Amino acid sequence: MRRVLILGGTAEARALAARLTGVHVVSSLAGRVTDPRLPAGAVRIGGFGGPEGLAAWLREHRIDRLVDATHPFAERMSASAARASELTGVPLLALRRPGWDAEDGDDWRRVPSLPAAAAAPPAGARVFLTTGRRSIPVFAARADAWFLARSVDPPEPPVPANVEVLLARGPYTVDGERALIREHRLTVLVTKDSGGAMTRAKLTAARDAGLPVIMVDRPPLPGGVRATDDVAAAAAWAQG
Repeated sequence: MRRVLILGGTAEARALAARLTGVHVVSSLAGRVTDPRLPAGAVRIGGFGGPEGLAAWLREHRIDRLVDATHPFAERMSASAARASELTGVPLLALRRPGWDAEDGDDWRRVPSLPAAAAAPPAGARVFLTTGRRSIPVFAARADAWFLARSVDPPEPPVPANVEVLLARGPYTVDGERALIREHRLTVLVTKDSGGAMTRAKLTAARDAGLPVIMVDRPPLPGGVRATDDVAAAAAWAQG
């Protein structure tokens, strides 16, 4: 029986695991989120110890196909997957949801990195920050701005005085996002180009409220890695 390792706890990773038939599938989660949504099939939680550790795991468990379905901003894990594929000869496919496209009425300013995003809001801005708890220190250094930082799990303490943390897990609604913007008098949205429907509501709410959006571009995949945004195509490749 073919053995497939899926890296990532994204919605696409779970959809792929549920779709695969006639193969032994193992999904690997990083373990950074408390109480994650678990996919179908076997699950392992935790890191591998870099590309060499992942390569050793692939060999030990006789993996035939490797799917990188991690978050579009999990740059280090994608690099490890590419290197482990090179070291072992295990074929690799990246499964990535499409990024977002601006629509009529949107006011987006694209930036290449989190530090660039942190520098973008004007002094006095009240920022809706949805780039993840690990990015909070990058933005909190802006003492001339205030941040409503939303994340699934709490950030590492101490939380700076100019940051209010909102613990929440999507999917979110447009009405709910509009209410947050009004309640906290937010003036800027900062987010990553993660794509997906589950968190797009904030973009619609920002457009409706006339808020500019600072959009952090996703990093490119490692060179030479084959990619698809279609779960059915990824399943066919893994089973074929």
